Amino acid sequence: MWIRIIRPSIENGIKVRMYENYSPLYLQFSRQAAYSHMPDWYYDIEYPKERTRGYEFREDLYSPGVFEITLKKGDVLVLSAGLGETKAGSLKAAFAKEMKLRVPRDSFRHSLLNAAQQFIIERNGKTEIIAGYHWFNLSGRDTFVSLPGLTLVQGDAERFLSVTDTMVSRMKGAFMPITHDGNQLHYNSVDASLWFIRALQLFVEFTGDHQLILKKYGKVIKKILGEYRKGTSYHIYMQEDGLLSAGEGNDALTWMNVVFDEKPVIDRNGLAVEINALWYNAIRFYLELLRESKKKDNEGWGQIASMIEASFTPTFWDSENKRMADVVRGDYKDFATRANQVIVAGLPYSPVNETIRYEILQTVEQELLTPRGLRTLSPKNHDYKGIYKGNIYERDLAYHQGSAFPWLLGYFVEAYLKLHGKSGLSFVRKIFMAFEEEMAEHGLGTISELFYGNPPHKGKGAISQAWNVSELLRIDYLINKYDKQI
Repeated sequence: MWIRIIRPSIENGIKVRMYENYSPLYLQFSRQAAYSHMPDWYYDIEYPKERTRGYEFREDLYSPGVFEITLKKGDVLVLSAGLGETKAGSLKAAFAKEMKLRVPRDSFRHSLLNAAQQFIIERNGKTEIIAGYHWFNLSGRDTFVSLPGLTLVQGDAERFLSVTDTMVSRMKGAFMPITHDGNQLHYNSVDASLWFIRALQLFVEFTGDHQLILKKYGKVIKKILGEYRKGTSYHIYMQEDGLLSAGEGNDALTWMNVVFDEKPVIDRNGLAVEINALWYNAIRFYLELLRESKKKDNEGWGQIASMIEASFTPTFWDSENKRMADVVRGDYKDFATRANQVIVAGLPYSPVNETIRYEILQTVEQELLTPRGLRTLSPKNHDYKGIYKGNIYERDLAYHQGSAFPWLLGYFVEAYLKLHGKSGLSFVRKIFMAFEEEMAEHGLGTISELFYGNPPHKGKGAISQAWNVSELLRIDYLINKYDKQI
């Protein structure tokens, strides 16, 4: 083992490097501390959580030595750990400045705002969103679902545009990056680009600035819609009836994209219900931008939107059981009751009428609504898994087969308030405030990745998830918006 410690030139600290090609780690204090070099290895440290989850759970840990410092009551000591040296004398001021920028976690809403700040990061001159802590990084889908609640609700349109510009700069054809391995970006998603357009729609809702969006992103929107229409990668193409088909074989292109042994746990290839709702909404929003800018629809998008309206309900709707098919492939229709249909009801431009939207909400409320989000599958279904635990395979089976996700409540609430107006506020407030007690559970002061579908709806997965925090903030905004209506 090659370990090098360099001390004399580092102010109030040390520089340690494990291997010759590694970046050094700088440890510095805001005041002088005595360092004793006592290198030691601790072998075969076990991590119970990793062992339970089926991951590698043993590793060796290294300690270079010990710092000693005498403190009196009231003393403030700041420790800096980083890949570059800093000025030790400025650490207290830097820490105080950072704390002033953070929202204090002294209330439920402030805790959400504090958590929201942590997802937006500056890296290599780019502004981007971390999808969750601690196992997530970049995700185009999560970015654009999260972005409005993380920025626009706080009136931060500038940061919204900065994040959007970062993602647009990373596009490949019509596709937003969905994830990455090291420096390699991956683009296997049908909905990330549609959520991008939905986020722009929310920007216009908050700012009223159609012109800015058309000027900055009009060509990007046109490219996405155009390529999807004519057919593009991942077997994405528009059918003759205007509906959008995506994926085949072992593709997993929607948010329900868990794959085990190279096969999707849920086969959603073909016509996925929320994908087609997002597709229709994106087309209608593009037509709105053209109309507001007094530009003509020279490519027949209005006709395509009308075709989707005519074909959507006959394709997806089960009038007898009051639910949407989750996926349609040829003559096959998957009528498992899933939460994806709530997006159909919640989008500003919905391809179904008000009666169907009302009946969707009734079904969702009766079978999928929990105090911690919407279940991904009804408990009445034989594939339902209400507990998310066990090894990788067991968790993968449960992830979208019954686990509850808070972010889906954003579209449930949006649809509910559109139909019920102010009379629905009491019910919606109860949904929102039910999360206050979650501030002291699992990830303190934030919202977990997912929750058991079964009571007591325990938080699981990553301890802090961007789109869950974001959509709760947007629900709070919607409550205040409707509350102010006369």
